[in-house]
Amino acid sequence: MQLRSILLAAGSLTALAAPTWALAAQSGPGGTDVEGVVVTADPLGRSGKEVISSVAVLTGEEFVQRRQATLGETLNGLPGVNSDTFGGGASRPVIRGQTAPRVKVLSEGAALMDASEVSPDHAVSGEPLLLEGVEILRGPSALLYGGGAIGGAVNLIDRKIPTQVPPLGGDGVAEVRFGSGDNERAGVLGLTAGVGQFAVRIEAAGRKTDDYEAPGFDSSTVPGTFNRTSTATLGLSWIGSRGYLGAAYTQQDSKYGLPGHSHEYESCHPHGATLHCGGHDDHGDEDDHDHDHEGEEHGAPVVDLLSKRVDVRGEINDPFAGVERIRFRGGYTDYRHHEIEDGAIATTFGNEGYDARVEVQHAPIGGVRGVVGVQVGKSDFSAVGEEAFLPQSRTETKALFVVEEYVAGDWRFEGALRQEWQEASAEGRVDTDHKPFSASAAASWTFTPGYVASLSVARSQRAPSAQELYARGVHLATNTYEIGSAGLDVETAASVELGVRKTQGATTFSASAYRYAYDGYIYADTLDRYEDFRLVRYAQDDATFTGLEGQVTQKLKPWLSVTAFGDYVRAKLKDGGGDLPRIPAGRLGLRGDAKSGAWSGNVEYVRVFEQDRVAAFESQTPGYDMINATLAYDLPMGPVIGQVFLRGTNLLDEKALNHASFVSTSAPLRGRNVVMGLRALF
Repeated sequence: MQLRSILLAAGSLTALAAPTWALAAQSGPGGTDVEGVVVTADPLGRSGKEVISSVAVLTGEEFVQRRQATLGETLNGLPGVNSDTFGGGASRPVIRGQTAPRVKVLSEGAALMDASEVSPDHAVSGEPLLLEGVEILRGPSALLYGGGAIGGAVNLIDRKIPTQVPPLGGDGVAEVRFGSGDNERAGVLGLTAGVGQFAVRIEAAGRKTDDYEAPGFDSSTVPGTFNRTSTATLGLSWIGSRGYLGAAYTQQDSKYGLPGHSHEYESCHPHGATLHCGGHDDHGDEDDHDHDHEGEEHGAPVVDLLSKRVDVRGEINDPFAGVERIRFRGGYTDYRHHEIEDGAIATTFGNEGYDARVEVQHAPIGGVRGVVGVQVGKSDFSAVGEEAFLPQSRTETKALFVVEEYVAGDWRFEGALRQEWQEASAEGRVDTDHKPFSASAAASWTFTPGYVASLSVARSQRAPSAQELYARGVHLATNTYEIGSAGLDVETAASVELGVRKTQGATTFSASAYRYAYDGYIYADTLDRYEDFRLVRYAQDDATFTGLEGQVTQKLKPWLSVTAFGDYVRAKLKDGGGDLPRIPAGRLGLRGDAKSGAWSGNVEYVRVFEQDRVAAFESQTPGYDMINATLAYDLPMGPVIGQVFLRGTNLLDEKALNHASFVSTSAPLRGRNVVMGLRALF
């Protein structure tokens, strides 16, 4: 403990002593070429080529064309990124085999504060149609966002708070899109106007989709996969010569279905480590199992979501001697959603809280530049009703962090420290207190022009979530009865990542190999099972995640390039504990990109392999082939920049089961779908 305090204090004292967003050319399915793009989630404001650890940026035309109703689906397919789909209304990003609570979703650096970390059927409240792009941080680059980003961080880039006055007094964007596989009808409109030193932003998006079609399903459509979402934002900024200060209010209303939601097991409960389903007097069965819910019918559950959020952001450059920049990010969210069954509210989930961080970038000291920062947050979470498996709880966090960088010729070195303090409490439960500490170091070497090798190591810690500490009750979305463990300790991950990339010439590539070794990995340990229902208790054991990801692009002609890409991750408990559940299958793909004049397009083939390394009580999922294609035409519209595009996904109309999903069999992935979109910038 003393060593931690000394290291953190030294880094902080050293620091205290002393967004421009650019669109770049596309580089295939790994996202936009980040070499010259400023990574807004990086405290030092570095470009992609300057950040040592893995960063993927998805912006521009590729991002616009591949946007889906959910964040997970939008990002799915990038090397190392999958999604835990839950129908058409909810899916979270899965990074290197891990998702919430180890993957943090941020809104320009501030936590979203919705309920998506609690369950995969809870939607991430960020609206893809209103985003300018997405940054995906992995390894040490995500460490500064806390234990909730131990597996990675996804930063949503938006325009809700203007950072500059439009040069012509105003600008805007409008888009409409229509989809065939789910009868999608969607549109977005955004306007920014400015006068003097003030700018205002108004934007709105709406989406309506029906239950989507899936091949090989019992019916032509998958029940409970519809989505109705509307989002509106009003933002205002004061913009000066050295910075800005602004705020925005965003409200989202959403209704979407929950496929695979079964009430067959709602009376199941534990007797010690044994699951009991049915009447209390039915103990004659050898395994103490009984079941008396056959034939019961319920309407498909519907989520009615309302999220109200206020964002405040500010930045000032060169405020005084020794400090180059001070940046503030903060968000307050009042979130609730009802789960409606047979026309009545069955359960209501709520989360009210805030997250704020201040970053101070000091002037170089002996060639060392860096940032010291503080972060505070609070979350009041509640669940009331039939599926209230988690009591009303409060989680409060505080953190102090520092990151420093030194460049010497062809070498670049980076180090970071973060100390957190978390206090969690729940009604009728024991209060808990954890102090996770994380540290990382990284180095990169440009060993010849255009070639960079990098090495990153980190020791990251995460405090257990309120769900892992206090859950107790039936959770029908995951077909489990969950039991939390208040005695859980912090989990610690020792990670190492080796990367190499080539950034110049006709052939470019990037590849990473990584290994995360967890001490005290927190997971849902299955104690008993009845049919498809499991009794789980949150427990700790050692675990490892080992994987590869990468891509290589060959430019064949000035207008034509080909990219091969793939990823693979293996996750298992140590000492013969077996494989961990819902780990995505390996993938390999090939994509061709072409652009000639006003025309552009691509064709992509992806092979998702069979996943036969499965956990206890888990089924294998077969492999499948996916073919996607895009065709776009830039419209000559005078001062307006316009584009019309067609994007087809799953053109082979294959039945595809997502192994990372809790409802892989009851809600297969969407079948053949063609989206037509028209977008105008003015």
